Amino acid sequence: MGLLQEKLAKYDLPQRVKEKGVYPYFRCIESEQNTEVTMSGKKVLMFGSNSYLGLTNHPKVIEASVEATRKYGTGCAGSRFLNGTLDLHIQLEKELAEFVGKEDAIIYSTGFQVNLGVVSCVTGREDYVICDELDHASIVEGRRLSFSTAMKFKHNDMADLEKELQKCRPEAIKLIVVDGVFSMEGDVANLPEIVRLAKKYNANIMVDEAHGLGVLGDHGRGACDHFGVTKDVDLIMGTFSKSLAAIGGFIAADESVINYLRHNSRSYIFSASNTPAATAAARAALEIMKSEPERIQHLWDMTNYSLNCFRSLGFEIGHTSTPIIPLYVRDMDKTFMVTKMLFDEGIFVNPVVPPACSPNDTLIRFSLMATHTKEQIDFAVEKLVKCFKALDIL
Repeated sequence: MGLLQEKLAKYDLPQRVKEKGVYPYFRCIESEQNTEVTMSGKKVLMFGSNSYLGLTNHPKVIEASVEATRKYGTGCAGSRFLNGTLDLHIQLEKELAEFVGKEDAIIYSTGFQVNLGVVSCVTGREDYVICDELDHASIVEGRRLSFSTAMKFKHNDMADLEKELQKCRPEAIKLIVVDGVFSMEGDVANLPEIVRLAKKYNANIMVDEAHGLGVLGDHGRGACDHFGVTKDVDLIMGTFSKSLAAIGGFIAADESVINYLRHNSRSYIFSASNTPAATAAARAALEIMKSEPERIQHLWDMTNYSLNCFRSLGFEIGHTSTPIIPLYVRDMDKTFMVTKMLFDEGIFVNPVVPPACSPNDTLIRFSLMATHTKEQIDFAVEKLVKCFKALDIL
């Protein structure tokens, strides 16, 4: 065994969890992504999906994907930079830019690649990248690759953000990067105050709308639109793998910013182009999002219903105000155990443990789709109460 293998073989946490019979990852789904899915031949209610509008199995989305595959084939066989740009990509970029209120946009193959490629390259050695401590891992990786000075502030703590801004040289570029909706906690960034501080200290702002798109704002335009600060935010990022029912991501900004990224963002230039099927599916989902606001309204009806249920029953859910509802456990072993117990009761939820959170903040991530019903939520809450009480969490 070589030194590398010897070192990596010491990592045995998954094996130890598997021995206890509570390993919760890579569970195979044998059906479409819906409010009810089939796993190991068993039907379970899905409360672990990011498909907030429930569009992954929508007939129009599926048909658009199939038709694009028939016309363009299964892949582009190259990067956008060279032979991988389709008219389909250009059309969707224009539609996304208009939708989120920016001059231009570009599509990446995944949302992770957007944050990695944008955050790492838009600022230079003499500049600063300032992040919320609970920003998504893709933002963290982009910040690590950047040559700029990396800074972070306490979660949604505007006084701490101001302290970090005060440390920066006034003439340098200062890019504040935050999630619009935080993916594990479900709370929303204080964008009005971030905008106020950015203006005060001549900083720029990038907002990750991965979990805000399709959820907040007019027709699901996101947190920036929700707060009326779109013009004050310099870069707006979004993904296709949540409300847009596909895979991919985009960044929208002024034409000059997008022009720079097209020719300098390495995860864009050196990655294969987004597939025709995924691009067409995202485009169809965007049209449905714009034409069926009742979907978003139902999502919020189910969200508010669930939030009221959990609060009234004494669950600890933090500061969430979105379809992402954290049910805090604060014990890693119990987090794995309750996930297994809930699955046995017919409920699929996601456990959140380090490195996705601190060891004292482990939780069950309960997430809603616009296609969920009150009856499904009531059943899930009943089982959650049963399992949480059995482990003395509730």
